[in-house]
Amino acid sequence: MTWRALGMSLVTCLGLPYASQAQQGFEGRVGRFYQDEGWTLYRLGLSRPLAGPIGTTFHGDYFRRVRDEGGALGGVGLDLTAFQGGGGPYLVAGIGAGMGSGHSMSFSSTWTSWSAGAGYELMPASFLTVGAEGRWREISLDRRQGFEFAAGISINLGGGGRKSPAPATPRSTSAGSNDELPTTTTSLPATPRIGHAARLADSVVATATDVMGRPYRYGGTGENGSGFDCSGLIQYAYGQHGVSLPRTSAEQAREGRTVGKNPSKLLPGDLLTFSNRGGPVTHVGMYVGGGRFIHSATRGVQISALSADDPYGRWWWKRWVGVRRIVE
Repeated sequence: MTWRALGMSLVTCLGLPYASQAQQGFEGRVGRFYQDEGWTLYRLGLSRPLAGPIGTTFHGDYFRRVRDEGGALGGVGLDLTAFQGGGGPYLVAGIGAGMGSGHSMSFSSTWTSWSAGAGYELMPASFLTVGAEGRWREISLDRRQGFEFAAGISINLGGGGRKSPAPATPRSTSAGSNDELPTTTTSLPATPRIGHAARLADSVVATATDVMGRPYRYGGTGENGSGFDCSGLIQYAYGQHGVSLPRTSAEQAREGRTVGKNPSKLLPGDLLTFSNRGGPVTHVGMYVGGGRFIHSATRGVQISALSADDPYGRWWWKRWVGVRRIVE
């Protein structure tokens, strides 16, 4: 068994969202450290997932007393976060060190610090996170301690760019065409597939999981080993097996047949559609079985739980709007 397979098995058993080699993100925060008359905090950092729900952020910090005649601290820090990156609450703990002075701008003394707390974030778009967090912080210089509050934004560095054209793959009659998109609303029971349909669905799922860990890239179709956006991953996985799908998530959401939005009716290979605000489809994923789906989101190609009880999966559960069955 490979290390990747072992890691995926462990993550599945523990019920954790999987993320590996995911795209980095850039974050900026402004806040206040409430000690004495107060310090204004400015922070810039780079973040990325580490394993399962755990992530890291390396950042530079600058603390400046609210009063002009006060001191200043400058340094670097490293944070560990749990359940950050999927929207909702998360935990954070960190350490830091640098130079500064509590009463002047001389930067003549060294300092170290530790902090721990919690935050909350919103994801108005797949590449953008807005959030705030509160921590208890202790700084060695003059034994300073107090509550810290900061708010800011995080931007995924997957980059923009124009959408790549759809790869030239044979078109399957079960997938429909771009000119005539099936819109049937017949609800199908979860009858196990047999024969060619079962082999095709298994192959499509295997192809998608083979690119686990590729970074999220807007407009990405995986060309030359690059990243994917959500619909690019689905198009790639099906396209490698002769089933051609449209390029965008909104178009893919009209392919195949509608299946009732019921986890018990899902089969591997089914397309899951999501919407940020309950309107047009803005994201797609592929059901892989066991209550999980694979998709390309902010943290790259990953497997997430389709569950209202999962810390990361609940963000997607709330935005799940439909199912399309491509393989009959």
